[in-house]
Amino acid sequence: MNPDPFTTTRRYFLGQCTGLSIGAMSLSQMIGRVLGATAESTRNSIGGLDSLPHFAPKAKRVIFLTQSGGPSQLELFDEKPGLMKWAGIELPDSVRQGQRVTTMTANQKQLIMPAATKFTRCGQSGATISEWLPHLKEVADDVCFIKSMHTDQINHAPAMTKFLTGHHLPGRPSMGAWTSYGLGSENRNLPDYLVMISKMQRPSDQPLYDHYWGSGFLPSVYQGVKLRNSKDPVLYLRDPDGLPRDMRRGMLDGLGELNQQRVRDTGDPEIATRIRQYEMAYRMQTSIPDLTDLRDEPEEVFDLYGPDSRRAGSYAANCILARRLAERGVRFIQLFHPDWDHHSRLTSWCTARCRDTDQPSAALIKDLKRRGMLDDTLVIWGGEFGRGVAGQGKWDSPEAGRDHHPRCFTMWMAGGGVKPGMTYGSTDDFSFNTAENPVHIRDLHATVLHLLGIDHERLTYRAQGLDFRLTGVEPSQVVNGILA
Repeated sequence: MNPDPFTTTRRYFLGQCTGLSIGAMSLSQMIGRVLGATAESTRNSIGGLDSLPHFAPKAKRVIFLTQSGGPSQLELFDEKPGLMKWAGIELPDSVRQGQRVTTMTANQKQLIMPAATKFTRCGQSGATISEWLPHLKEVADDVCFIKSMHTDQINHAPAMTKFLTGHHLPGRPSMGAWTSYGLGSENRNLPDYLVMISKMQRPSDQPLYDHYWGSGFLPSVYQGVKLRNSKDPVLYLRDPDGLPRDMRRGMLDGLGELNQQRVRDTGDPEIATRIRQYEMAYRMQTSIPDLTDLRDEPEEVFDLYGPDSRRAGSYAANCILARRLAERGVRFIQLFHPDWDHHSRLTSWCTARCRDTDQPSAALIKDLKRRGMLDDTLVIWGGEFGRGVAGQGKWDSPEAGRDHHPRCFTMWMAGGGVKPGMTYGSTDDFSFNTAENPVHIRDLHATVLHLLGIDHERLTYRAQGLDFRLTGVEPSQVVNGILA
């Protein structure tokens, strides 16, 4: 009998029982597995489903430069010179159309605040880019700007959760976890999905929750592994002092045998995950130190990524690590840079975040391109929503900021099968509503999966009696207009 009745699974129960009714139940389970194969039965030797990709991919990997807090499209990308004549005038009802604002500005008049920056048209494409992003201007013809992004959520946590998982409530797998589940990694010595968070030079009060890179109902092997900016980049990876490596190997072999027996007894997929994670941790003991040691990078690389690139944990240093991970075959690499939530002192704080990210982001594109990797690496830059056209606080004061705005915002993508030197979509004269070619978060997800060779409607996982997918059940479509 199973020694632990509290962990008895259906698979174990059916394996121990006989009889016609039980046989019928087993047959139905077998049919279910044929119609929707489980992760364990379809994994290949280095991860990924045997049935994927569904078609030839344009991108082999993704680097997602996640700007947490909602960068202002009005200051950075979406030039609206006509707003000068509306300065200090209340936003017309015909534009607002009753749409909600947050409680932070609900009790003040929505007085229009023109952008506090100048724009120039860049490259042969003529993309409009703010003076606050001088380095991005240099790669304008490699970038596809999507100016008509929109979402449903107006507050950070649900908006970021939807931005990354397709649903505003925690509990769903992140985009990186879906990619890891579907495609796996090309490197057996590193996880499929790695996450880095910028070490800010001033404290940020904006939380970044683990479920943003979580696996949800997928087996936990697919969750993002966070690389920390400290002596131990991955927690609990080092062996205790005095433990020889051959002894560690023997311990893992013995533990693996015990866990294999437990898997046979219970059929618990999390035990199989634990076996794989122990083995991955053993291999990472050599691969992670090699990855995070930047001393082998030539001086010109640090010059390319900017003065902050030698500071461990900075956004610039993490961009170099992202390139190194991409070279090693990691499938999904995600950088989080917080503190874009500028409810006040927008001109001060937004320019500071631009200084953090502008040169490294542009350098990453240049670096990938010169190494011949940009064509099959999809780089994504953006946050969970944008900022509103009305000023928060006194609109003509240096202390003024902007509130959250989900109705339209800008993201950019480069490489990996996306058309370079392109601007897609547009907004109205107030950068308040999308005007042309709206792109919902679900459409972004469908497009990213498509570039990886995945049909978003066919990548599903059965949980709680339902076949879940990243794009959910609401209408979503691949944005064909941006595909090369």
